[in-house]
Amino acid sequence: MDKINIGQHISQQFNVELEDIRNRVMAMGGLVEQQLVAATKAMVDGNGELAEQTYNDDYKVNAMEVGIDEECSRILARRQPTASDLRLIVAVIKTITDLERIGDQAKRVARMAQRLASDDAKVGNYVELQHMADHVRHMLRDALDAFARMDVDAALEVAREDLKVDKEYEGLMRQLITFMMEDPRTITRVLDVMWAARALERVGDHARNICEYVIYFVKGKDVRHISLESMEEEVRRER
Repeated sequence: MDKINIGQHISQQFNVELEDIRNRVMAMGGLVEQQLVAATKAMVDGNGELAEQTYNDDYKVNAMEVGIDEECSRILARRQPTASDLRLIVAVIKTITDLERIGDQAKRVARMAQRLASDDAKVGNYVELQHMADHVRHMLRDALDAFARMDVDAALEVAREDLKVDKEYEGLMRQLITFMMEDPRTITRVLDVMWAARALERVGDHARNICEYVIYFVKGKDVRHISLESMEEEVRRER
């Protein structure tokens, strides 16, 4: 946390407040990762009970987002932060929004898992879907680690991984379309798997977003909506 400069303020209470929101973001990230793992497991195992529990637990993620957002609003009102402190608060607010959306994607996977668990027919063994889920889960964990350390190099690596997830998603879509063409009776079930895969692909996008906020904090540069090459140039550029 040295790069965040927590502990450098005259007000010790301000230091405590900044450290608190950082810890709460990490806790929220841990909960979101648990939701993602549970939703994927429910789908792969055909566990309707676990799927329902994961679906219903989404409120916990939402509550954490609201709590952190309210605390950030209080800090903005009381401390009126400037420079890097302001960028940190902005990065936190944006990060928890993406974490909440990852929670929503896990909820979508759980919903598809519920539907598939109620159907006796099987689509497949979900090996590719599980691999993709593991990939985006590691991306999320690495994004949170980059946030905790405000490490722009680690953030860039997550952005590179997102390109791999996109290709993985495209390959899985081609495979599922072929599956439907070979056996039209599976169309409804395969579409549910497609929606789950789409949700996982979006998790990768949100993990990349979190890393963009890390770069914003450290470099003071908004790198959203630009290519990976341009993002790398901004990171390498000295301020």
